[in-house]
Amino acid sequence: MGRLINPDNAGKERTRLTKTVALAVRELAKQAAPGAESRELAAYIALSLDDIAGTIDVSVTAWEKRGYWVKADRFRMEWLWTGHLAGKMRAAVLDEDWGGVAALAAQAAQKLSKVNV
Repeated sequence: MGRLINPDNAGKERTRLTKTVALAVRELAKQAAPGAESRELAAYIALSLDDIAGTIDVSVTAWEKRGYWVKADRFRMEWLWTGHLAGKMRAAVLDEDWGGVAALAAQAAQKLSKVNV
């Protein structure tokens, strides 16, 4: 039996999620008033950021096996904001704090400003 190759690795998943979060933030910014669509977009952003945070350790594992500890730590620090922002966004959505959602979406947009969609 041959090797099984998974074409969807953590890096591709993270890239896909960052692009969709950037699009969701743009759509959320276009909303005139908070409603059902705004709630769904904000919830999607929170869940996607949480998924992005989950891909970090998977990516870093290979580097740590080879002893690239500094590279692994830099990568973790570069993406640390996703977990924090996901928790804050989730709390803001559940509390229906739309001012907080807007501020957190702006932070996500700032972090993802280099993402080409």
